Amino acid sequence: MRPFPASALLLCGALSLVLSPKAAGQALPAAETILDRFIEVTGGKAAYEQRKTEIVTGVVEFAAAGIKGSVVSYAEEPSQYYSSLDIPGVGKVEMGVAGGVAWERSALMGPRIKSGEERDQALREARMNAPYHWRELYSKAETTGVETVNGDECFKVLLTPKEGKPETMFFSKKSGLMRKTALVASSPMGDVPAEVFMDDYKDFGGLLSPAKTTQKAAGQEFTITIDSLKANEPIPPERFQMPEEIKALLKK
Repeated sequence: MRPFPASALLLCGALSLVLSPKAAGQALPAAETILDRFIEVTGGKAAYEQRKTEIVTGVVEFAAAGIKGSVVSYAEEPSQYYSSLDIPGVGKVEMGVAGGVAWERSALMGPRIKSGEERDQALREARMNAPYHWRELYSKAETTGVETVNGDECFKVLLTPKEGKPETMFFSKKSGLMRKTALVASSPMGDVPAEVFMDDYKDFGGLLSPAKTTQKAAGQEFTITIDSLKANEPIPPERFQMPEEIKALLKK
């Protein structure tokens, strides 16, 4: 096949500008409209306000390595959180947030307290009903374009947190559901670009949540599939207590 002449490529470029949504009078919706629509299509404000606790269990799988494990998490309004990831042959990784302290304990890295942007990110992620509280968590939100995610045309929304690096969320134009998040995760190894894909939304206690999430970062990919999500069940206070090793670190 003969290559297109340069004049044809320039013409195509000009046409793409003319036919773009903005130029065609189809202005992108405001970020506030997209984010508030997500709240509504996943259950509505009342459903979020009624959700006070969550207990989630599921399976984590590193398909390329043939490794599977279990995951469980507990959350309570406003920002108490604990999760445990247990992989046979690798060990357990525990993470928690309580009283503004974000911590982690694992067989590989031992106990540690998160600080700086890593702490800020952990606190945002621990905020229960985070989509409902997006105005509290982010100082700025803007719609930056349109991109297709797994065959679903999505609006791109750039959110700037009060502390930390911006995150980009992708919301389906058709359903209003979030399909992907792209961010730079802070870690002991430095900043790591990461993508999280959301699929198979299901009704868990009156709110739609993705039953499957796929995370890609640092050349690794793993999937978490939710087995159950129990809402508004009592959680013993000790579930959110920090391990003694973490308490010892705080005293130093």
